[in-house]
Amino acid sequence: MLSNGALPVPSLCQKFMQVDFSHLSVTTSNCTSTQLTAFLLTGVPGLEDFQIWISIPFTFMYLLAVIGNGLVMAVVAWDRSLHEPMFLLLAMLALNDVLLCTITVPKMLLIFWEGPSLSTFPACLTQMFFVHALFLSESAVLLTMAFDRYVAICAPLHYATLLRGSLIGKVGLALVARSVAVVTPGVLLILRLHFCQSNVILHTYCENMGIARLACNSIAPNSIYGLTAALLTTGLDFVLISLSYWLILRTVFRLPSKQAQTKAFGTCGAHICVILIFYTLAFFSFFTHRFGHHVPKQVLILLANLYLLVPPTMNPIVYGIKTREIRMRVLGLCNQPK
Repeated sequence: MLSNGALPVPSLCQKFMQVDFSHLSVTTSNCTSTQLTAFLLTGVPGLEDFQIWISIPFTFMYLLAVIGNGLVMAVVAWDRSLHEPMFLLLAMLALNDVLLCTITVPKMLLIFWEGPSLSTFPACLTQMFFVHALFLSESAVLLTMAFDRYVAICAPLHYATLLRGSLIGKVGLALVARSVAVVTPGVLLILRLHFCQSNVILHTYCENMGIARLACNSIAPNSIYGLTAALLTTGLDFVLISLSYWLILRTVFRLPSKQAQTKAFGTCGAHICVILIFYTLAFFSFFTHRFGHHVPKQVLILLANLYLLVPPTMNPIVYGIKTREIRMRVLGLCNQPK
């Protein structure tokens, strides 16, 4: 039995792997196949001495994301007058944000505080599945919200017909189905791999290519599928969101009132900034993990954490607090006599 949770599989040669947890050194003899039962998540390589300080802003952002999105969900659930498509979508986005950062940040903070942490093979695959599935659903919710704003501004007379409260439940089910359908083949492609070198993942959480690169056999199918799926889902979402906001801005330019234009620009500008941050960080992290071989590893890992944490932190401020109806309800809750 191997010391780090890897069990040898009968083959033409005997395998042996040893991990020194104190120095994270890994030595492996020649082998053909190994079935890992655990992975070692190391955190940010090269910044081990600074991880305790890095954890401070990450902890603050995580608490802000959970509290802010929790308030948005509570207000929408509590006030029945807000059970309309726009606010239900905000609540759906808030729920997705809480799940997205909770699936990664607590484990990441544990690594920052206590050092490298073992994650079992099933737990690692589960985390990978939810990270990618929740990211896809986040992108789809942003697309649905952009369509909602497009109809409200560019075709207001058809808003009540096109977007009904009952439609949001169907949209939610469609988002879940799309995420499961796209991410499941990626998990199955990981299961076909054989691991015979190392179980050390230089990262704070389990993600697709981070696991795949530990394999001995070809990961070309994993890379090709991941790239294709990303372009056909989040890539297409970004194109459609950009088109929606372009049409919205074109309509805003035609408004006769300067005051109305300024108000619309203020709202749309904040939305566009959040969307650009979300997709810029995500696409940069995605493509540099595959093609950016000269980008420092610590930069890749920090960006991979930021694109899962920055949008959940900003969304309740931009989409929630800046929305007048939600802002008034939150202030009302805070000012209630004790």
